[in-house]
Amino acid sequence: MNENGPDSTEVTHRDERHRSWWVRFELWVMSLLMGEVASEDEMHAFILRVVQPGLGGLMDGSVSTLAPLFATAIATQNPHTTFVVGVAAAVGAGISMGFSEGLSDSGELTGRGHPFRRGVITGVATFVGGILHTLPFLLERYDLGMTIAIAIVIVELWVIAWIRNRYFGTPMGRSVFHVVFGGALVFAAGVIFGSA
Repeated sequence: MNENGPDSTEVTHRDERHRSWWVRFELWVMSLLMGEVASEDEMHAFILRVVQPGLGGLMDGSVSTLAPLFATAIATQNPHTTFVVGVAAAVGAGISMGFSEGLSDSGELTGRGHPFRRGVITGVATFVGGILHTLPFLLERYDLGMTIAIAIVIVELWVIAWIRNRYFGTPMGRSVFHVVFGGALVFAAGVIFGSA
């Protein structure tokens, strides 16, 4: 080290150690999620074993919990009750989708990987999709919670559309239309039943 700070060799070694740690961490996470995969098949396996079950879970959690959450919010205008219903819907959907994905096939014929891994990925993604737009109802003000929840739903639907575009090649406009149309139908069901 010189008087002006670390020299370029020290900085390079520190950067290499940091990069080396990060690369090892990424490899560990990928092997945990995907299992053993030949390097030439990594991207295909990543899409089949991680992205597809994660996207399925995120879509289900983000969309299927809209109706019970917003029906409760509109019917009761009580943030606490809405939050409890939202958490119950997110947890229930996560468990249901996790088991559904894990039990749907062994992964041997389809190459989709170990069913336990897929089930966990799908279940966690479903829970995340359902809980994100539930959290604003922790606020005591109903109107503020509702506004933030709607904004979060818009972001969730955009993320789903982006994932479909990025990994499955669905044109962004069509992807947004499909996701927003589905979300709007479920949201409308929540509004209709909440207003009854």
